[in-house]
Amino acid sequence: MRGLTDAEARVIAVLLASRPDRERERLHLIDVPRSTYHAIRRRAYDEGWLRDRYLPHPVAFGRPLVSFLLVRPFADRFDDLVRLLSEEPSAVVVWRGSQVVLAVIFHHKAADVERLVGKLDAGHLAPPPSVTTVAAEGPAIPVYFDYEGLWCHVAGFDGTLAYPHGLGGGATGEADGPPTVAPLSAHQWWAASELVLRPFAASDQGRGGHLVGPLGLPFSQRRLLQRGVVVHRTILDPGRLPPYQGRAADQVVLVTGTPKVDARPDVLFATLCRESRVYPFLFATGADRWLFGALGGSTPRTSDEGGARRPVLPTMREYLEGIEILQEPANGFVSTVDHRYDRLLPPAKSPDAPKRA
Repeated sequence: MRGLTDAEARVIAVLLASRPDRERERLHLIDVPRSTYHAIRRRAYDEGWLRDRYLPHPVAFGRPLVSFLLVRPFADRFDDLVRLLSEEPSAVVVWRGSQVVLAVIFHHKAADVERLVGKLDAGHLAPPPSVTTVAAEGPAIPVYFDYEGLWCHVAGFDGTLAYPHGLGGGATGEADGPPTVAPLSAHQWWAASELVLRPFAASDQGRGGHLVGPLGLPFSQRRLLQRGVVVHRTILDPGRLPPYQGRAADQVVLVTGTPKVDARPDVLFATLCRESRVYPFLFATGADRWLFGALGGSTPRTSDEGGARRPVLPTMREYLEGIEILQEPANGFVSTVDHRYDRLLPPAKSPDAPKRA
């Protein structure tokens, strides 16, 4: 496998930032010719390095709770467990590894996940899973599948453009207004639904993934993006991305544990980034369990590369107890449900389905 060029690394970085920059601003930031930028952007999507999604604010879509299930199935029931989670209508992400399954559930009430966990137990599919449930109207998911920090670190770039992007935390009704999620009008609901469906409609129509971004959207949809009712995100597939200068983020590390008394997730996150130089792509903090996901490299770093770093495990021990660490090669994970937020929409024939106003 050939390595990425400098230009490819810079284009990937600016795309992962998912900023609503105009094209000339992006070209200025990465200092590559326009034709090179377009060729690399198209290649990145054609090769499956990147894909775009539109993430709905969970509260705006009537799902105020988000749960992260980390399950280690019994070896003889692995397929059955993956099938059950993948067929769960409220599951928007399901990753299958060789030893572990990660599922993300958007739901109405705590009983919804309790019911799902009960199915796992009743079917003798797995030991009790690790469940991190958070309220989406608060800042409890400060990083949600945001790979920009990690990629800029791997590529040796100074700083980031937009990292971290989270999920939920309140959409803003007006530019200077308080964080709130107002009920959507019929037209807003239709426009938001069209955004969520946009990547899949483009695929059905044979349009390239590089054309799914927010450039050229109608005003009503741009307004929803500005308010945070729906957010655009460019997602990395580390299992497909070639190495850059011999470095690759090809190991997925999932960490979960119970927070200690008075432990502050914002302090842990800042310490990991600034002192340990670990940039989680996922960070969710429930009342009684925290979960974060990071990427590591299978090739050891040289001793003088990047200077001294604060050890990660002792840092986590200051904030968490009962720590579980699961690590698998990135290319060993299969997305059986790949950020399918369109699952949160009512069926087309339902009286609750969005209709164009």
